[in-house]
Amino acid sequence: MDTRLLELLVCPVTKGPLEYDRARQELISRSARLAYPIRDGIPVLLENEARTLTDTELGL
Repeated sequence: MDTRLLELLVCPVTKGPLEYDRARQELISRSARLAYPIRDGIPVLLENEARTLTDTELGL
């Protein structure tokens, strides 16, 4: 994932920052508690495509 692109992308739900999880190929929105998939190098920033993060994944 290009770091310049990551700086421009925001969570579509909260408009907050996203973190890149290279191992899972996801963009993480801690404020929305969602993980958006990256498929074939393209971020899928749709709420209905995201998975909900657990407290453990968020470090809570």
